Amino acid sequence: MAMDPLLSTVQQLLGVPDDLEKLLNAPTRSYVCDTKAMASTPVDVKEYPNSYVFIIDMPGLKSNDIKVQVEDENVLNISGERKRNEKEEEGEVKYIRMERRVGKFMRKFTLPADCNLEAISAACQDGVLTVTVPKLPPPEPQKPKTIEVKIG
Repeated sequence: MAMDPLLSTVQQLLGVPDDLEKLLNAPTRSYVCDTKAMASTPVDVKEYPNSYVFIIDMPGLKSNDIKVQVEDENVLNISGERKRNEKEEEGEVKYIRMERRVGKFMRKFTLPADCNLEAISAACQDGVLTVTVPKLPPPEPQKPKTIEVKIG
């Protein structure tokens, strides 16, 4: 059975807003790059009896290139930017191969409730960033309260 031309035209017109929506809300190049940066920064996370430790390889970065922050009261955000050495770029430098990644990186981790957010420390040594998040001591178990029974 052939489709009515009017019905076909109406269906095409109804599909235009969906196509336009996809086009207008397509992810930007910077969003795609930031998403890749988040996914391509490997992290080891360890749990010790008294702390959580995050270990990230960051060769060639200075401490002012790295930011460690706590957002929304329980999200650890480790971010920064690896820049190309501009001094090497002066003159007639031609890359034969470029495999080391440059640009922004970021990782976010939701911290457990037992973290002491006031005592977080970060140190970078030999190109390895170590972020230590101490645990809070476990709460003391509450002793049962004895209530005197009055006879009346």
